[in-house]
Amino acid sequence: VQLQASGGGLVQAGSSRKLSCSASGRAFINYTVAWVRQAPGRAREIVAVMPWRGDRPWYAASVKGRFTVSRDSAKDTVWLQMSSLKPEDTATYYCAAKTNSGPIYMISEYDYWGQGTLVTVSS
Repeated sequence: VQLQASGGGLVQAGSSRKLSCSASGRAFINYTVAWVRQAPGRAREIVAVMPWRGDRPWYAASVKGRFTVSRDSAKDTVWLQMSSLKPEDTATYYCAAKTNSGPIYMISEYDYWGQGTLVTVSS
C-alpha cells in the first residue's frame, strides 16, 4: 500500500488543523494506521492510532483530548483532527500502516510509510 499525508502548514497556537492520509494500492480497511510525528532533533513519536478492526483509537498522552483520528474506509483515508494546537506540536507528521498483530504503539511494527507533512505552530 502507498500512503500520502497532506494538510500541514503554519498555524497559530490554539487553532485547529486537519491532516489526511490517503492510501492506494490495497484496501486500507485491513490496515492499522498510525500518525507519527518527529520534531527537529527528537525521535519519532506515535501520537494516534486507528486500529483496523474497529477497536477504539489510541492516543499518546501528549495529545489525548486534543487530537482525534478517524477513518473513511470508502475513501481509503484516515484523518487526524488536531485542536488546541501548541508550539510543541510543531513537527513533521507521517502516517504509517501495518497489518501485523504486534503492539500498535511501537513504531518498529509499521511497515508502510508515507512522506511527511510539516505542521508549524506559532506562539
